[in-house]
Amino acid sequence: MRRIGVVLIGLLFHAQHAAASDPIYRREIRGDFETVYQEIYRSLEEARFFVIFEADIGRNLAKNAERWGEDYNRNGFEGVRSMVICGPWYANQLLNLDPRMMAVCPMNVTLLYKSGVVTALFERLTAVAGDSPAAGVLWEIENTIVGAIEDVADSHEAGAGPAPD
Repeated sequence: MRRIGVVLIGLLFHAQHAAASDPIYRREIRGDFETVYQEIYRSLEEARFFVIFEADIGRNLAKNAERWGEDYNRNGFEGVRSMVICGPWYANQLLNLDPRMMAVCPMNVTLLYKSGVVTALFERLTAVAGDSPAAGVLWEIENTIVGAIEDVADSHEAGAGPAPD
């Protein structure tokens, strides 16, 4: 019995490490695409990350549906949108500490929608930080953005019901 416990703890540790080492943060949120999009938009801006550009990638791809034929949107996403975001104070800190890290600024949060579930995607900045003098700032940026998305996800879980069909 003890051996099973040790194995389970080992598997849990491995799963947590694998999730943390994934360079792409991914969070699924049940809800209407436009509603979740607007909530994440507001949550990011409340965290002082301002949306400087919005791309409706799904609409742009749909323009090529006929040309691409069966190769178009094979995963069947009903919506794909991206928010390009910037936190001016953080951008200034990156510029001061390690101008190379401006390569990650501005950042983007991409939302995919399918069958009542919005999937938020964000590139983990700590994955590229290495030994940069700006590593601490990159960690703070990443955690602030992830926190803004998690706040929205938590609010949906609190009032969770079945995903719409």
